[in-house]
Amino acid sequence: MGVLASKEPDPERARQIAEEGCVLRTLVGSSVHGLGNPATDDRDEMGVCIEPEEYVLGLREFEHFVSRTQAEGRPSGPGDLDLTVYGLRKWCRLAMRGSPTVLLILFVEGKDVLVRSEIGEQLQRLAPAFVSRRTGEAFLGYLNAQRRAFEDERPRTRERSAEHGYDTKYAMHALRIGEQGRELLESGRITLPIAEPQRSHLMAVRRGEPTQAEVKAMLDQAESCLQRALASTLLPERADGDAINAFLVDAY
Repeated sequence: MGVLASKEPDPERARQIAEEGCVLRTLVGSSVHGLGNPATDDRDEMGVCIEPEEYVLGLREFEHFVSRTQAEGRPSGPGDLDLTVYGLRKWCRLAMRGSPTVLLILFVEGKDVLVRSEIGEQLQRLAPAFVSRRTGEAFLGYLNAQRRAFEDERPRTRERSAEHGYDTKYAMHALRIGEQGRELLESGRITLPIAEPQRSHLMAVRRGEPTQAEVKAMLDQAESCLQRALASTLLPERADGDAINAFLVDAY
């Protein structure tokens, strides 16, 4: 198994911190959205851990730990594990910036939760403190980047429709970001797995059923819907830094 540690030079020590300090670990990726394909998908997991005191009060640093079945630089295949475990402070900073990938674990429930301590439960209950207009702006920026890459034919995954010539998984996830960003701006939450009929529409894209031109039109529409949701949202401008800071102090 390939291992990439953070600033901790000893990979086994980094693994120990990630495992022993873990407060929340969940599935992420296609499966948690209800959009999986077991024949092609790897297994993506994300976690959050509390670092030992020497990494908080001293000079040693731990930001995240990454473990992959494949060696660095080699793509993951069906069933391979890609795991990222963030230190709690690093995760909170990313979540406050609105990272769509990082925020996801706040809304994972049921069998897709692999580890959840009391502090992990508290973190998930704190979800409203992280969600803001800035979150919506981050989703919109991510969707715009995905759309531009799709239009320039620069997909970053490997599933292509032989009939239409586009990366079907890439297009599906770009549209998913638009749908989940809209929901988050309107309700303050993300439904997992994605509800019908949106799920079926997204799976049709993954199967390559729409033409490339149709997918481009769908992406344009998703961007417009997200822009309207951002303009009308009642969410605060920024995350509740005071509440998040108080949680971090208590947790450590």
